Amino acid sequence: MAVLWLGLLGGLLAFPLGLFVWAVVRHLVTAEIPATIQHPVRLRFLHCVVLYVFAWPTVHTGGRQETPNTGWQWLAVAPCACQGSAHSSLSLFSLQQGSILEKLRICSTPRLLQFLQDIGTIKKDPKLVVTDMRFGSIPVRLYQPKAASCKARRGIIFFHGGGAICGSLDSYHSLCSFLSRETDSVVLSVGYRKLPDYHHPVITQDCLNASIHFLKTLQTYGVDPSRVVISGESVGAWAAAVVMQALLNRPNLPQLRAQVLICPPLQAINFFLPSFQQHQNVPFLTKDIVMLAVCKYLAIDRSWEDAILKGAGIPPDAWEKYKKWLSSENIPKRFRTQGLQPEFPGPFNEAAYLETRHVLDVENSPLLADDKVIAQLPEAFLVSYENDILRDDTLLYKKRLEDQGVPVTWCHVEDGFHGCILLFDKKPFCFPSSLRAVNAVVSYINGI
Repeated sequence: MAVLWLGLLGGLLAFPLGLFVWAVVRHLVTAEIPATIQHPVRLRFLHCVVLYVFAWPTVHTGGRQETPNTGWQWLAVAPCACQGSAHSSLSLFSLQQGSILEKLRICSTPRLLQFLQDIGTIKKDPKLVVTDMRFGSIPVRLYQPKAASCKARRGIIFFHGGGAICGSLDSYHSLCSFLSRETDSVVLSVGYRKLPDYHHPVITQDCLNASIHFLKTLQTYGVDPSRVVISGESVGAWAAAVVMQALLNRPNLPQLRAQVLICPPLQAINFFLPSFQQHQNVPFLTKDIVMLAVCKYLAIDRSWEDAILKGAGIPPDAWEKYKKWLSSENIPKRFRTQGLQPEFPGPFNEAAYLETRHVLDVENSPLLADDKVIAQLPEAFLVSYENDILRDDTLLYKKRLEDQGVPVTWCHVEDGFHGCILLFDKKPFCFPSSLRAVNAVVSYINGI
């Protein structure tokens, strides 16, 4: 009996070590760390730790079939330790892995990730009053400076990131607190509904409805109607762009002062952009995660992923119409390196178009909005990261806005990576790029 217990104990001790070795090996095999990133060892360590932590709830299932009850058996997404941050996740462990808890029908993998991302103590800021409330069924969190003000304050509507899979009011609490305190603004953070229960168009509907409610009640929160900014990070920045365009049709509401978009995904059509080819394996947002988020949120079967990546579902006439906005030719030459694949080499596939055509809708790809819509938008502050797979979406939107006479302030973080802004207060994992990004946002908001 003693031998049996010793064997079990040895197995229990060996298993965590084996998982750690697996995480390190997987990182070394799959991750690409660009030379421009400062503190690459820190990034590697963080990536390995997160791979290790999120390896625990996975187990080999021996097959790729999705189970009817959830459709998430193949998913094992790892959100950054500070969430959204590196955020929507780290990588797909394997299409042949599934969650133990999901197999036991205790909870789905996305729910587990959403639970884990919010573990930890939320820091209370003595200079702020933070209030959790609901606008109808939408949870929101309001940040208000405690200090008295002789005039109405600026308002910031903020939508968190997380790839429609992760991200929450809690995981973005530090960033929203910082924005409220450093800009002396009232910040509304919107906890929109997301996967696995909610798909397109729930995110933008929740964000739009929460924004409308807030704009109608600004006086209640001591906000100046002429100084309201809409903002978001990653998928939240996409939602901000969509909501901003939708609000143009509501002249009865206060006009927004500016839009602050931090590393936004703004189209789901051209996946041959230079940044998508150059940085598809950079932590913490990879090509696999982008496609996962796109397919799951838009309820597209992942068997069509290859067609989406090759642009086979885009009719030739549609590409002729939109390439003036989406072509790599609109990207400054310094971002285009030699040896990149040409755009849309595959032939048009009508079946793929019928399954994926909603990627052409403006509410999914706000970069496709008409010129007359773009021209009405308020000034913009755009943040892009050099080592981000989504970098070029920001560059394309910058050109679209400037071509229509919209003032644009652009912050390009040369050593940044997707989600780095959320690490600004996560010592010892804070990066210089994290501080540059958050300070640039604060500086811009304080200047308008």
